[in-house]
Amino acid sequence: MPETPTRTPPALQERSRRSQQDILQAGYALLKEDGADALTVAAVAERAGMAVGSVYRRFGDKERLLLAIQRSFTEDLEAEITERVSLPRMRALLDPAVAVAEAVGACTDAFHAHETLLRVFFLLGTRNEAVRAEGSRVSVEGNRRFAAALAHVPVTHADRDAALDFAYRLVYATIAHRVVQGGDLESDRPLSWAELRSHLQSAVVAYLLGPRRP
Repeated sequence: MPETPTRTPPALQERSRRSQQDILQAGYALLKEDGADALTVAAVAERAGMAVGSVYRRFGDKERLLLAIQRSFTEDLEAEITERVSLPRMRALLDPAVAVAEAVGACTDAFHAHETLLRVFFLLGTRNEAVRAEGSRVSVEGNRRFAAALAHVPVTHADRDAALDFAYRLVYATIAHRVVQGGDLESDRPLSWAELRSHLQSAVVAYLLGPRRP
């Protein structure tokens, strides 16, 4: 007679889940406070209040821990934006200009809210291929989500897909630049996040909904 597989009791499963979350939260805090160089397995273990061996057992070495932190962070970021641009919510916005402005605003607001950690991962991605690959995956998925959110909008371009792709690239490049470089690299004229958001919304509305283009 085959043996019944041993099942982990729910209490232990919940304790393990909480421990994993504690480790991830400790990693977030270290990256936000002191950047990528502060992230070590020992530092994360100390911050999470657990033994170094517990972190190694769950995540392995520093590289895999870093990627797990990034993946958890990007999943939360994706969920936040997805909620803002869910299809029922976007299709309820009958004015095309309002829908476009909301899609742009959702991306901008999320980047602003999480700019410290995003800056860490953007900069890490210039020297860590695995981090860059995860960032690219999330960015490409964001592009698809942006286009899907505006599927009901009458874009005034012959090549609708190319126009939406460019609009997303414009938004993404602008806010990613702001996250990494701040607001005064290319100009000494102050531009707050709120102003940047408003100007981006106006620019993308004009580009997507303006006079028909070939």
